[in-house]
Amino acid sequence: MNSSLARSSRHPPCAWKLACIKTRWRNVLGILLLLGMAGPCLALTTPSLIASVQSLQCLEYRIVGICYWLLCTPFGCTVKTSPKVRHFNPELVVSSYAQTGANPWQAMAALSTPIPGSEGGGNLLTSAQQRDSQTRFKNVDAIGHPGGLALSAVAQRLGYACPNGATALLPYYLSTLDPLGWRHAVPEAVYPQALLPGMREIGNQALGEMWGSVYPRHGFLVQLDDFKAAAVIAQRASDFITRPGQPHVYLPLLPLPYDGYWPPLQVMENDMTNHRWQLLYPQLQTTCAVFPSPTVESEDGAYAWALWRPYRCCQRMGQTFLFSIDFAGGA
Repeated sequence: MNSSLARSSRHPPCAWKLACIKTRWRNVLGILLLLGMAGPCLALTTPSLIASVQSLQCLEYRIVGICYWLLCTPFGCTVKTSPKVRHFNPELVVSSYAQTGANPWQAMAALSTPIPGSEGGGNLLTSAQQRDSQTRFKNVDAIGHPGGLALSAVAQRLGYACPNGATALLPYYLSTLDPLGWRHAVPEAVYPQALLPGMREIGNQALGEMWGSVYPRHGFLVQLDDFKAAAVIAQRASDFITRPGQPHVYLPLLPLPYDGYWPPLQVMENDMTNHRWQLLYPQLQTTCAVFPSPTVESEDGAYAWALWRPYRCCQRMGQTFLFSIDFAGGA
């Protein structure tokens, strides 16, 4: 057990200002881009992340309907149509790791170095094998996926591509800047979802695959399996990042709809239709799934996933969007 986990009584003013996230990002962005091009010497590199979006299984491109547009010219008005497509976009790289400052995406590790209130790290494990003694702690960083442009190029080869609602390389959440919520579960420790068994759980207890609960959305979990603990804690972060007004220090990922563009709904556990995860570290996989999923143990207690979410859109064919229709079973 690392005793420094308990030293979180002092919270610097910067930790409670969303502007702090953007300031750190701007100060180190140039260095991060250079480091990301360093290639094989890094555990998880920016080029490898960009290349990882070539998965057609994760993309799951489909034509799901038709959009109708009103096109008017000096010679009159006519109704035009365009296909309504749906595909998944990689929005975030979500890293879940034990040692503070040890993000496996090393080009971004400078963003989450220890600060007063968030110095400690490591799992609170004992030599006993009782389940109630196996408490694990994970930091989480959620940063805009750098492969959006590469993914758009893949999607455009299949048809029309939907713009990604996330900004590449922008930190949406750094748990070191959220010590009260991430290390003390304030105020979520007393939420009904955290106190009542069976609410917001990842997996299925009846099938023997219950990995853990979403609430309280903090960095601690009683779990024997390190991969499962990291996955549940990554799911917790994605849960509040995709919702507004949550009691955490974060930038909400809430892309806005407009005519001919339907961004995804908020993440909900166990539902592969509204999100999916691609394992990036310790093993880069080319498939996506929701938790529970096959486990891959990491020697250093660090894991990273790409969060993919579905977007629907159609190419603008006129000045006015009229309506759209969806094919049966095209969701």
